[in-house]
Amino acid sequence: MSKRRRAKRDAREAAAQAAVASDAASTAAADAARRAKRFKIANLIAAAVLIAFAVALWRDPSLPIRAEFAKQRILLGARTGTVEAGEHRWVYTELDADTAGAQTIVLVHGFTGTKENWYRVARRLKGRYRVVMPDLPGWGRSERKPDADYGYLAQSERLAAFIGEISPQPVVLVGHSMGGGIVATTAARAPGRVARVGLIDASGVRFDDNQFGLDVLAGRNPFAVSDAASLQRYLDTLFVVREARPWIPWPADKLYIAERQRDAAFEQRVLDKIGRGDERFLPGEVAARIKQPALLLWCKQDRVIDPSAMTLYGRSLPQATQVLLDGCGHMSLMERPGDTAGAIEMLAERGRWR
Repeated sequence: MSKRRRAKRDAREAAAQAAVASDAASTAAADAARRAKRFKIANLIAAAVLIAFAVALWRDPSLPIRAEFAKQRILLGARTGTVEAGEHRWVYTELDADTAGAQTIVLVHGFTGTKENWYRVARRLKGRYRVVMPDLPGWGRSERKPDADYGYLAQSERLAAFIGEISPQPVVLVGHSMGGGIVATTAARAPGRVARVGLIDASGVRFDDNQFGLDVLAGRNPFAVSDAASLQRYLDTLFVVREARPWIPWPADKLYIAERQRDAAFEQRVLDKIGRGDERFLPGEVAARIKQPALLLWCKQDRVIDPSAMTLYGRSLPQATQVLLDGCGHMSLMERPGDTAGAIEMLAERGRWR
């Protein structure tokens, strides 16, 4: 091959390589531009989501906590309902029974509690009964009115109205702590609404002195939460079984503390009414009028409502089955949900505690 022809060939190959390199550079530049555009769009979307979340959080600081509750409800297979009763809007969680005509069990939470406290028990009752867990008026997602009375008597009247709205038949009515005092008052004053009665760690009688009771009588709120230390003290008072405590990770703990701070005045007003006011022993006083089959359940290590309260209620309810659990505190429904559910099932079926 002549030098001239070789030179032409080399020139063509160099030109081809240059063209390929140019195309590659153009392609790389185009890819880089597309990546930059996608990155910019992704950043804009992320910023929009973050702004939307910040606005939603500003409008409703309890949103992350409610999201966690919604997850728990979905895993339980339950649904949320609302109803107007007793001049309040109630929000409740409901589990359907597997068979038509099954009994309805209504589970009522206590002071500073919500319907979600019952989810562990409800999981064990699921299918055999229709289970209804309301937020009491003033608490959780149910309506709170600024000047309304949320003591035992007023709440018992509202609870009777709620039962009338959600069930044509009398229900198995079970209450925990303050909810137990409300349930006792409801069963005594509206027996046509209540087929069977369960009182779990129930307030409303003059139990033996403990630090919680002394603080209430002194006008303090032993359940008050204003910072991390008081949140820890609150949980330590409620629970003996550490593994049973609800997990409150950051930032939910900060949000929960802020929510409890906002509720401090309401909590104090309710506690003054049911703990030091003229209604503080109303549930115990009317309990003798309860003729329905009954259950009394306590934990030996309850630091809130001393187990001596079960003996006092038992004097007015000789028909009641008494169950005293060992190794748990005030939150038997969360610390011993299997035993608590078993006792409630025994009450519903009128069987024997095993």
